[in-house]
Amino acid sequence: MVFSSLTFLFIFLPIVLVLYYCSPRRFKNLLLFLTSLLFYAWGEPIYIVIMLFSTLMDYTFGLLLGSTKFSSTGRKVIVVISITFNLLLLSFFKYVNFLIENINILLGTSFPLTELALPIGISFYTFQSMSYIIDVYRGTVKVQRNWIDFGTYVALFSQLVAGPIVQYKTIAEQLRNRKESIEHFAIGIRRFTIGLGKKVLLANNIGILWNTISNSNIETLPMLTAWLGIIAFAFQIYFDFSGYSDMAIGLGYMFGFRFNENFKYPYIAQSITDFWRRWHISLGTWFREYVYIPLGGNRRGLMLQFRNIFIVWLLTGFWHGANWNFVFWGLYFGIILLFEKWWGLKLLSQIPRWMRHIYAILLILIGWVLFSLDNLELIFGYSKALFGLNNQAIWNQETLYLGYTNVVLFLFLITFSMPLKKWPKEHSVLNLGWYGFLFLLSVAYLVDSTFNPFLYFRF
Repeated sequence: MVFSSLTFLFIFLPIVLVLYYCSPRRFKNLLLFLTSLLFYAWGEPIYIVIMLFSTLMDYTFGLLLGSTKFSSTGRKVIVVISITFNLLLLSFFKYVNFLIENINILLGTSFPLTELALPIGISFYTFQSMSYIIDVYRGTVKVQRNWIDFGTYVALFSQLVAGPIVQYKTIAEQLRNRKESIEHFAIGIRRFTIGLGKKVLLANNIGILWNTISNSNIETLPMLTAWLGIIAFAFQIYFDFSGYSDMAIGLGYMFGFRFNENFKYPYIAQSITDFWRRWHISLGTWFREYVYIPLGGNRRGLMLQFRNIFIVWLLTGFWHGANWNFVFWGLYFGIILLFEKWWGLKLLSQIPRWMRHIYAILLILIGWVLFSLDNLELIFGYSKALFGLNNQAIWNQETLYLGYTNVVLFLFLITFSMPLKKWPKEHSVLNLGWYGFLFLLSVAYLVDSTFNPFLYFRF
């Protein structure tokens, strides 16, 4: 089940909200835990066992870390075992086929691939559980002794499937002492509606253009058509994922939670460093706090800092998927960030803002080629088309047609990629009408359309 489905909007969410606000305070987390399990089981009933097993194990590891029976060395052993368990669980479902495929290629063997589907959201809830264990070990959070509360944290449906990655310390206090209010509920509705509009009206529509171009013959793709396609993908993944994050944050408000922001207008970035401070902020924060800083961060000299950045971005790429294109995508941005850290940012500071912006956007778009196509041959062919190296025309009639028929959509995409002053004013009649219109328009699209993908399901 996805947030942008009629089942969720008109059956699941209304029922859960009614039950939640009718429940006594002491049962609210239990209700959220059970309904979150139902939400997860809706798509993959069998994998609910894996999530519950993972939750129970990390809950147990947390209790062990909180025990006074273990020495410092014993606690280190516990946290290592916990992290190893989580990584092995994630690797088994996400990376084992990738490993088998590469062994077969290297050794000429024919080991069969597993037929296991990737459990939805496993990358997100595994990282959340690991953040809890590490923070308990560090002493920055208290041990959660109530299994229902811990299960609610891990399984909470509002951000279970695709984040944002919520660190336990962010909502530890909220699990027991949050307060709901009409004002915050209204904020949640507005934020959810904005996210729904982003996903349904913008991401889905521009995604059709990307599908059309990416499924065409890459060898005969005109240069401008290739650029049109990758720009379409850039908008699709942004409005798809940021829309989901907006809906998750909005749902959090409805149930009394406050989640951190996950996007801050990344396409206005002036550098790649700036871009990654604005894109998927929760993932970047996780890698910084639990990988980069423990490796030494920038405290041990420039060369070790470069090593740490390289490791983080290799892992970031691999986290996104079990395919070489994601590894290369991570390394691509890692190399650019190393360049900027060394002397690139100083160079950029000496040129006009519009040139810095063009620099960032061009590198981001090239990076999306690596990200969007999982076949290295397709990536090479598409890259050739981008730079006019495939001996094709710069544009053709189809380019003009695709550009002309999507010009209004592109204007909306560009506009809503930038910070806008709040309009209309909150609590006004015009405000209510605007959000109501946006919701109805999104629902009308869902009723009429069969194209409703969610890109981050694959991660």
